[in-house]
Amino acid sequence: MATKNAKSSARAKTKKAPLDEVAKQLLKMARDSGVEQNYFFTTTYERYEFQLELLRQLKNELAGADLLVVKEYVKNRPNLVANPAISEYNKTATAANQTASTLLKIITTFANGGRLSGAPSTETEGDDCDL
Repeated sequence: MATKNAKSSARAKTKKAPLDEVAKQLLKMARDSGVEQNYFFTTTYERYEFQLELLRQLKNELAGADLLVVKEYVKNRPNLVANPAISEYNKTATAANQTASTLLKIITTFANGGRLSGAPSTETEGDDCDL
């Protein structure tokens, strides 16, 4: 019995951070790394916020709805199918996870003035041309 209680308390300690907290952590990492105003970061972060809002809405929809719904395909015969919001929630969660991963890559790539490999240097290295 003690082992069961230890496992449940361990699970409680490793509770996942709410999505908003993860977003705040990513934003803090970007600020600390000087990437907060980077075009790639800002556009990707906007997409991530949109995905999080969509996840919230889908979660609320699923909380108040049945997980199985009746759908009529042929000759008005009812068929029991999974709620389409479940599939959309899973797709959106996968996309949000990929976007968070992309944000981390952007932060590590551009941290403290970094640039893409192969990108031209901003230094003029002896060029006399004024642009």
